[in-house]
Amino acid sequence: GPNCDLVNFSEYISKNLALYELSNDGMKLSTHAQANFCRGELAKALRKGPFQVNVILGGYDENVPNGGSLYIMDYLGSCHKVNYGAQGYASNFTLSIMDRDWEEGMNEEQAVKIVEHCIRELNMRFLLNQSNFIIKVVDKDGVRTVKADSDPSDN
Repeated sequence: GPNCDLVNFSEYISKNLALYELSNDGMKLSTHAQANFCRGELAKALRKGPFQVNVILGGYDENVPNGGSLYIMDYLGSCHKVNYGAQGYASNFTLSIMDRDWEEGMNEEQAVKIVEHCIRELNMRFLLNQSNFIIKVVDKDGVRTVKADSDPSDN
């Protein structure tokens, strides 16, 4: 099912990106190039055995204005560069918050507040009780966790 496709596709993409880097003297693909590679692989798979995956791909590139890029792809291979994104059932509740509150030039603190607002909305309105969320930031320093709720298995 879809979970198997998710694991297979993400491993396939990560291994091919690593192979590209090894084959080209350590040169890494930009976020834009990675998104286009993923899109191409999703489109190619449509004709063989399609993956039932939707992808949100984000990254930081030094040579891009503002550094960060975010791309959304669906299982049909369409790819769009966006400023914010959400997928699945939760997107029905969170995209309207992001539409209203996102502004060009926001700082990290403002962005985290929007994500926290989305989490509060999900806790109040979403059918499933998802109590643990992890907020991560991708920037020039890499990927880091900003906020993580406790894991119920730790108790």
